[in-house]
Amino acid sequence: MTYEERIRRERPNMSKSFAKLADFLLDSYVEAAFMTASELAHALNLDAATVVRFSQHLGYSGFPKLQREIRQRVKEDLLIRPQKAEVIESVDGIVSQAMSEVSVALDQTRISVDTESLSDLVEKLGMARRITILAEGPAQATAYNLVLFLEQGGFPIYIARAGIADLARTVHISTTQDLLIALEVAGQAPYIARALDEAQKKGIPTAAIVGSASLASARYADTVLAAQAHPSIGVGIISIETIVYALSQVLRWRFADRFAGTEQSISELSSRIQQPID
Repeated sequence: MTYEERIRRERPNMSKSFAKLADFLLDSYVEAAFMTASELAHALNLDAATVVRFSQHLGYSGFPKLQREIRQRVKEDLLIRPQKAEVIESVDGIVSQAMSEVSVALDQTRISVDTESLSDLVEKLGMARRITILAEGPAQATAYNLVLFLEQGGFPIYIARAGIADLARTVHISTTQDLLIALEVAGQAPYIARALDEAQKKGIPTAAIVGSASLASARYADTVLAAQAHPSIGVGIISIETIVYALSQVLRWRFADRFAGTEQSISELSSRIQQPID
């Protein structure tokens, strides 16, 4: 059994100090591989003896034995796995190729994303009375993430239902004070572009976050944020998710007052909701 498997098995029953150590060793094992027990304890504001007890709780004689396994994991990451990845027709080779494709696509999107358009969209979001997302099927998860983030800042945002009648209703009730945002990756829902076209005719502000600049929604939006085109829908989804993440970070900076204290308030409220009712 690996150290990770031991930690995951014991994690549900750990004390707070042990849980803090467990999470650090799972999430930041590269750093932990080069720390002494005292350095690790200091980094987590714990006592060095806690690190020793934690190691023994997992079945090791002490932290050096546990660290030996962690260092072996780092060695595999840096030396062994890259060698395995040289065999193209293998799990390691396919995973390495997939990760490389994503890395290249994100780097191209980072270089080409129009920051002026992104700034323009940020200002429109700040002024909108109501924000409605028109999301193609593959972009639904990204749409949900955008809603989740903007809700934390108090932005009035919704996801429109995907049916044609529902989109027509969305355009019909929208006004020039609203903002419609299309999220499109694969061009599987051409009626979204038509809905944007109708919205533009009514003078309703529109925007599109798309997996490639040639997608139909980009032709009918006032503001366009486009990723670099890629033949894989999966890579396209990741690319627009990255654009949405960048957008969220600019929003958090531009409207810092709206987001101030939100995460802490949500955390405190979550704790209260978990309390049993008398």
